[in-house]
Amino acid sequence: MSEKPKVGWYWCASCGGCEESFVDLAERLLTVFDAVDIVFCPVAMDFKKEDVEKLPDGSITVTFINGGIRLEEHVEMVKLLRRKSKIVIAYGACSAWGGIPGLANLYDLDEVLSRKYFEVPSIDNPDKVVPCKITKVKLKEVDEEIELELPKALPALLPLDKVIEVDYYIPGCPPTPDVFWNALEALLKGELPPKGSVLGALNKSLCDECPLNETKPDKILLKDLKRPHEVIPEEGKCLLAQGLLCLGPVTRGGCGALCIKANMPCTGCFGPLDNIIDYGGKALSYIASIIDFEDEPDLNKVYDKIPDWVGILYRYYLPASKIGGKAGLKKSKIQDRVVEYG
Repeated sequence: MSEKPKVGWYWCASCGGCEESFVDLAERLLTVFDAVDIVFCPVAMDFKKEDVEKLPDGSITVTFINGGIRLEEHVEMVKLLRRKSKIVIAYGACSAWGGIPGLANLYDLDEVLSRKYFEVPSIDNPDKVVPCKITKVKLKEVDEEIELELPKALPALLPLDKVIEVDYYIPGCPPTPDVFWNALEALLKGELPPKGSVLGALNKSLCDECPLNETKPDKILLKDLKRPHEVIPEEGKCLLAQGLLCLGPVTRGGCGALCIKANMPCTGCFGPLDNIIDYGGKALSYIASIIDFEDEPDLNKVYDKIPDWVGILYRYYLPASKIGGKAGLKKSKIQDRVVEYG
């Protein structure tokens, strides 16, 4: 009897949604557990770093890594897993392109920490405490001082392929169970496309599988843009034709148009189709082509209705984009402080 493929799973800077997508396989999970041997999955099982270090190099058949690279610990772990794995897959939008956490790259690390720990209305932090690499803690009971060490944050969040070589990508925020299942089947059958390919999804735009596609006009020309909270969309009619910024025309399909079926516009979490250099640039080009004004003042009135164009166009893609963000321009001063607790 041949040995089962060994599978690893690790998460970096993420929300946990990618782990949920694994659970959402439901009864198909039983098939997965029968087919593979999970050798590392710290989110669900009691695996330690030492367990991975003891494995021979290249002994893990495939490792799924989700989340962006934000901490020194992430860098260390993904490099270790790359060495131990035959195949590494960037699982989900955060790992593939930076995802929503990557929007923090618009700010220097000090600005991010200051906002999070000092400025948000719900914060209660009179001592201005922030996570620090080295924290000295005084143990009053034994009159002793010890040092606790946290992994240091990187100046910017990075997609996985900026740190290690990535073999394949599975898109989505999170990937849908069917996309994950399609990718697993390709892996288990050995029916893999060329390295660098996207697994489980389509190389067609979301519009091709959208249930509203038949109602999309051949030529869309808009006099206004609407945000989702401003209007209740008419059911059964193309959302883009109603003035909602739906990014389906420039986004990879394969998700089953789940947001559209819930009467919400596509936000682009499946990322670009093949051969697109910059997702946000492609999206902006498309939007500019359907705004039906020629005079600059009229155009500005329409564009000014969207307060956060970077957040719309690069919601999942900023760290992988040509823009990149301003992060990393200066060394952080906040996180290097040593905080003493009595």
